[in-house]
Amino acid sequence: MKHHLVRALAAVLFAAGAAGAAGPTSGIDQANFDPAVRPQDDLFRAVNGTWLARTAIPADRSNYGPFTALTDNSEKDMRAIIEESANARNPGSEEQKVGDLYASFMDEATAEQLGARPIAPLLASVDAIKTRADLARTLGAFTPLGIPGAFRGFVNTDGKNSDQYIIYLSQGGIGLPERDYYLDPKFAEKLALYGQHIERMLTLARVPDAKARAADIVRFETRLATAHWTKEDSRDRTKTYNKRSRAELSREAPGFDWNLYFDAAGARGAKEFIVSQPSYFVALAKAADSVPLATWKAWLTWKVINRNAGVLSQDFVDADFAFYGTALNGTPENRPRWKRAVGTVQGGIGEAVGKIYVGKHFPPEAKARMDALVGNLIEAYRAGIQNLEWMSPETRQKALAKLGSFNPKIGYPRKWRDYSKLRITRDDVAGNLQRVNEFNWRRNLAKLGKPIDRDEWFMTPMTVNAYYNPGMNEIVFPAAILQPPFFNMAADDAVNYGGIGAVIGHEIGHGFDDQGSKYDGAGNLRDWWTAADRSEFEKRAAALGAQYDTFEAFPGLRVNGTFTMGENIGDLAGLTMAYRAYQLSLGGKPAPVIDGLTGDQRFFMGWSQIWARKYRDDNLKQRLATDPHAPSEFRANGAARNVPAFYTAFGVKAGDKMYLPPERRVKIW
Repeated sequence: MKHHLVRALAAVLFAAGAAGAAGPTSGIDQANFDPAVRPQDDLFRAVNGTWLARTAIPADRSNYGPFTALTDNSEKDMRAIIEESANARNPGSEEQKVGDLYASFMDEATAEQLGARPIAPLLASVDAIKTRADLARTLGAFTPLGIPGAFRGFVNTDGKNSDQYIIYLSQGGIGLPERDYYLDPKFAEKLALYGQHIERMLTLARVPDAKARAADIVRFETRLATAHWTKEDSRDRTKTYNKRSRAELSREAPGFDWNLYFDAAGARGAKEFIVSQPSYFVALAKAADSVPLATWKAWLTWKVINRNAGVLSQDFVDADFAFYGTALNGTPENRPRWKRAVGTVQGGIGEAVGKIYVGKHFPPEAKARMDALVGNLIEAYRAGIQNLEWMSPETRQKALAKLGSFNPKIGYPRKWRDYSKLRITRDDVAGNLQRVNEFNWRRNLAKLGKPIDRDEWFMTPMTVNAYYNPGMNEIVFPAAILQPPFFNMAADDAVNYGGIGAVIGHEIGHGFDDQGSKYDGAGNLRDWWTAADRSEFEKRAAALGAQYDTFEAFPGLRVNGTFTMGENIGDLAGLTMAYRAYQLSLGGKPAPVIDGLTGDQRFFMGWSQIWARKYRDDNLKQRLATDPHAPSEFRANGAARNVPAFYTAFGVKAGDKMYLPPERRVKIW
């Protein structure tokens, strides 16, 4: 039975690969190699070392690599589409809305003339707060406008009832990237700069007593940060699933009028919520009842200014970038205005651009080959799970059932978002952004009580990324990532399996990582494991985490193996399954040697070259504190050193720096 399966699978994979091949092109850029570094010692630098040495991070970037380069290309493509739309004269059409939103952002002269006047009505609303009830209503009214409050709310499928939507509530209220920026002494300098930045922005907005109010705001946010859950606990899907009725929330977190808030936010009909960090909401309600209204008003004034700074006059833009761009990330220059305008359009009404983008930049043959690759990776996972030595038949059957229900989405949505009810004007960028936020908030609230929209996408086709959504058990690959070095229509299969194949495998792997594995195939949080299998899985995951705990980006600053666990499992599973799929694609025939490299060598080099990336020091330090992904060099090397085929491909042996003894190599899937 197994042999018949493998032979049939190999035939399918070989046919799919041969159809897309275009001659003996390796797809590996050897000009990027560092001949002084051996893959046995450092795969990342062996493949990317010369690129690292000769590449300068652009002045408007905090980091740079293939993801960034493709994003730059995507922005240029979008700019051409948007500027063409800006010349359209079809009132009320999507083209008009795209063009007008872009033009409103690009109107620097009007922004300079208006200064802070676009946010004057919002600041007046804050000034009008006289009571705790006013505070709750104002926080609620600001939520649809995109002004960050003391917590975040969003609509998603219910984690334990994936056939219905529900509102999730999670901690918020802070303006720095993470709680540790307020509480850990190593971030004391950044916290001091943050207080100075708030003072500067309040001064620009002509808020009186800016220095004293800024200090008050920092103290208040520190209080909120103290109540925040750690990033490790906040990614735990079991700990953060806490369903509460509105009445239960009011009883558990008294002191804040939740009914006034939700009614003002337009969620009058919402009766149940998933409260991600219940203890935070208890602490928040206490603050709502005890912190002076003057402090709340100063903080909310700051939130209004901070949220809108990028569309006000240049002094606001420059001050905002000086802190968030330079002080926190080390970026010397702000991005050109047209790039920021393109980003605003993409973030606000991106699917209106997306339907034009895919017609111009995503050929049907690319989608067809991606469909085949995704199918190949799913079959490779199936073969892997069927032969997984540590898993019992009972759990294996359920894992295969989950794999069989995966929903792949490639390139672009089957149906596009309807923006007909969104009003955009050419001379009001701040108002446009508020209306975009309100449109999206109302659209999401309208899902409540409706059937699940399984055609919805949460990235635009122009996004250079991919994702797994556990509540819908779907893997999604936007069109823009399907380009070299990830996906090369002209290259031999090895580089595509090492690149986009491993990315596909990574996203499938999220369905079986330490958190995704808690969901069944229907998208529900349900324990489908035997106790022994779950224990073995967690033991293997902990061993992988311990490896990543040793990776040091700066002296004394290491990767957090627990926080990055899901991505590390995704990388290892993705690379393992992509290699299996590549081998099956050969149909039992030897891979050709191209440019002096064997097929297996090209596979692992294809994996390594997608992770070429340079970081500014401040950006890398922030990522270590806030990003669930390990830095790129550790992703490239950390996964490869656990895959036995890597050792065979390059003759890795004891004493080489990439070497791990067989008993320390982690195999999960």
